[in-house]
Amino acid sequence: MHEPRAAEKDTPYWWEAAPLWSLPQQTLPKKLDVLIVGAGYASLSAGLVLAREGRSVAAFDAMSPGEGASTRNGGITSASIRPDYAAISRRFGADKALAIEAEGKIAREFLYDFIKTEGLACDFQLVGQFKGAFGYEQYDTMARSAEVLAKRLRIESHAVPYAEQHSYIGTDVYRGGTVRMDIGGLQPAKFHAELLRVALASGVAVHADTPVISIERDGSGFRIVTSAGSVQARQVLVCTNGYTDSAVPFLRRRLVPVRSRIIATEELAPDVMERLMPKRMMMTENRQVGFYYRPSPDGKRILLGGRDSSRVGNPVAPKLLLRKGLVNLFPELENVRLSHSWFGNVAMNRDMLPRIFEEDGVVYATGFCGSGVVWAPWIGMHAAHKLIGNHERARTAFDFRPPDSIPLYRGDPWFMPAMIWGYRMQDRFALWRDRR
Repeated sequence: MHEPRAAEKDTPYWWEAAPLWSLPQQTLPKKLDVLIVGAGYASLSAGLVLAREGRSVAAFDAMSPGEGASTRNGGITSASIRPDYAAISRRFGADKALAIEAEGKIAREFLYDFIKTEGLACDFQLVGQFKGAFGYEQYDTMARSAEVLAKRLRIESHAVPYAEQHSYIGTDVYRGGTVRMDIGGLQPAKFHAELLRVALASGVAVHADTPVISIERDGSGFRIVTSAGSVQARQVLVCTNGYTDSAVPFLRRRLVPVRSRIIATEELAPDVMERLMPKRMMMTENRQVGFYYRPSPDGKRILLGGRDSSRVGNPVAPKLLLRKGLVNLFPELENVRLSHSWFGNVAMNRDMLPRIFEEDGVVYATGFCGSGVVWAPWIGMHAAHKLIGNHERARTAFDFRPPDSIPLYRGDPWFMPAMIWGYRMQDRFALWRDRR
């Protein structure tokens, strides 16, 4: 009997079926209507709108297109917002809170229609999501929230008592949970590849391995310095999120990159998958620093992710922590090999809300806080309509002031290990309190 300790590959499982595109070097344009910084979901979605409206547009990425979070995430279409309705109401008012809550439903529906209308082959499946509760008091609160969600937004959502839990997930860790059927899963690298295909076909120029170095006002437009030379543009859209660098210092002081790591098991026997994930749903749990997990699109593996408190290199400890979480959920997987382990950066801000904002003429679409599969295309397209001046189609609850800057922060998240530890302590205390 073997006892595996690390994954066979340190590259995303998603890249096996959808490798990163290798784009040829292109001649640098002298002038553009719109220059976009980044070439992930938000950038390509915005570029698609702009190109189809007749704008000359190019996206510049410091890496290969999609090499960041767009091809490294879990592929869950949650559109979750970390602060709850009450917290958003206290800070921004009840009207803003209600608008944000309602827009999540619209954004998911838009994404599903966009995938169908554009013919994006990305293994999308609308299978629903189960969220696990860690105690009966927590379960009662979640059950009430599911009922409110169903009444307020007419989303198919209901509680799952502990006695019925095994119909949804083969674990005894939770004390029941909730289900909502408007959430699904897709293959994120395929989704990005298809977005890239459609964007290129529509006339978006994409420059790979061409980092933007600086953005400067130049008369009524901008002069953008890249590693390949300078470009003049009437407008600039920044969509860098968790990979924001010194080219945009205003944004860098407001976004904190946080590592999110995922592990993938080797292929599991059909009866094991049927026992552990009988409905093939997306999975999450009600904790500050909990796990998210799902079956692979072909239903043969389990992929499990969570926050990674490491800051440099590719240490073994975070992989073992996820593996421990996997085995805690599913003890029968104790000796299963991990085929892949990888990480990518998500971007957090002080109020944990995605947004569009403008500063010194530059428009930003960013801050997806770990839910970019839905929010990045949605926010990116609305930012494009804002640039065009199409006010009706640009309207969104997420277009408001920039997030607050973070004191003493200039891009190095030195404080994240302590913060994640603090969140884990809160989770432990909450679990102890709920199970007394």
